[in-house]
Amino acid sequence: MNTKILKYFDENIRTVKLLKKQISKIDKASSLIATSLKSGGKIILLGNGGSAADAQHIAAEFVGKYNLSRKGLPAISLTTNSSTITAIGNDFGYDMVFSRQIEAFATKKDIVIAISTSGNSTNVIEAIKLAKKNKITTIGLTGKTGGKMSPLVDISINVPSLNTQHIQESHIMIGHILVDLAETALIR
Repeated sequence: MNTKILKYFDENIRTVKLLKKQISKIDKASSLIATSLKSGGKIILLGNGGSAADAQHIAAEFVGKYNLSRKGLPAISLTTNSSTITAIGNDFGYDMVFSRQIEAFATKKDIVIAISTSGNSTNVIEAIKLAKKNKITTIGLTGKTGGKMSPLVDISINVPSLNTQHIQESHIMIGHILVDLAETALIR
């Protein structure tokens, strides 16, 4: 069993080392987030399954606190209101559960962070398309080849792995970095 654990650790370490090639994109994303928050914008996160949980986790870090004692930063995950999600899914189809909420809540001052390990989730793609149509800045956290999402977003942070678990682990790490850099920029 220890061999399996070590193999898992080694693969995760390889993924993180390869992720270093994305540093400039992560830095640029954090600058856009800080600028949005300074101008009265909010961070809107979305994703499916494990990525939905990641969206909630990252939103909680913005609203609560990460490292610094500070006021809460406006962030919302579009994955948390089961009544909204099921109503939209029932009335418009599941492909619209995020875009309909973008239509209702997002402004040009905001940042939409879309999370998808494959980059191909239709409801995530539809939300990005609507955000772009409305001139809202988009950041994509994805993996593998980046899928359909990568060329649509303003900044695509692509975790270079084919392993969904390692992609998700890296997404949380990237989310933590984004929150850390944003709160540091806002407190300066």
